[in-house]
Amino acid sequence: MSTSRRIVRVGIIGCGEVAQTVHILTLTNLNAYFTITYLCDTSPGALKHCETKVAGSARPKLTQSAEEVCSSPDVDVVFVINANEYHVPHAILALQNDKIAFIEKPMAMNNRDVKLLIDAEKASKGTVMVGYMRRYATAFLDAVEEIGGIEKITYARVRDIIGRNAMFIDQSGIFPKKFSDYSDQDSKALEKAKEDWLHQGLQEDLGIPVTEQTSTLWFLLGGLGSHDLSVMREALGMPPKVLGCSLNADTPFWNVLFQYKGFAVSYESGIDDIPRFDAHLEVYSKGKQVTVQYDTPYIKGLPITMTVRENVDGGLQTRVVRKTYEDPYTLEMKELYALVTEGGKKVKTTVEDAAEDLKIFQMIMRAGKEQF
Repeated sequence: MSTSRRIVRVGIIGCGEVAQTVHILTLTNLNAYFTITYLCDTSPGALKHCETKVAGSARPKLTQSAEEVCSSPDVDVVFVINANEYHVPHAILALQNDKIAFIEKPMAMNNRDVKLLIDAEKASKGTVMVGYMRRYATAFLDAVEEIGGIEKITYARVRDIIGRNAMFIDQSGIFPKKFSDYSDQDSKALEKAKEDWLHQGLQEDLGIPVTEQTSTLWFLLGGLGSHDLSVMREALGMPPKVLGCSLNADTPFWNVLFQYKGFAVSYESGIDDIPRFDAHLEVYSKGKQVTVQYDTPYIKGLPITMTVRENVDGGLQTRVVRKTYEDPYTLEMKELYALVTEGGKKVKTTVEDAAEDLKIFQMIMRAGKEQF
């Protein structure tokens, strides 16, 4: 006897790069779990383009109103995947309508917005899940278990040195498009939101002036950096302090040395013009080395592996483990589905969890303050 599975209805706010290359494709592939009922963007061109990306006979409704998406009875989950500056206000709007808000990282980049989001979630029947897909990768979960069995960590490294995303996206076969048909009113509203976002995060919270350099670094930490530091934090815990850092927004490359109890962690990251993706977490002990190696998420099926090197009877033993070909975005969406459909289901990437990454960003900026 077959049982019917509940189909979760998704409204997407933001029809830019990540929607076109990742989320619409993943949700469409998971059409036994999800259906896209709404697309929302301030660009009419982006709306029409993304409409063609949604497979199936039922066409999503198109709107430029986030309020319409969040209040619709045809939406169970609101995907807030638009400009960073609108993540919190649109997630709050979803929570005010008792929806589940799936927020792409960075969730929030200032203390005020974190508090607003926490308060909105407490007052809502809905909840928040933050999109840290790397932490849902099976290889990462395996590595966390391996690391947990290490008696004493001696050193760790977090690296994310990659070519520009466009290099991978252009070869992905998704054929995304960029649009600029925004109204003057929407463009001015975004610019005003950006100014407030940066002022609150840098000037108000840290006492750091808003300049081109500090703004670039703040965006880099919230964008690429949030992946790496969130992975580091789940695997190793919160770093007590920063020993030193080099922050260069012009290259852009940056390096941070964190001090943990009994060991240090080197975090190195940058973006250049070489089409390779070197993103990994590596943890060392006297007798074991555990590495999680990521590849670009914009091309499905590329390997994410755990490699364990250890001393076995005086010799080197190397294990390369890849349990599944399911990509992290698919695994993340299955966790989201369970959050919606299973009563009492808890999710690990909560508002409070993501707020810990903001604290690390702030630690880094304070440590490098004199460089500005």
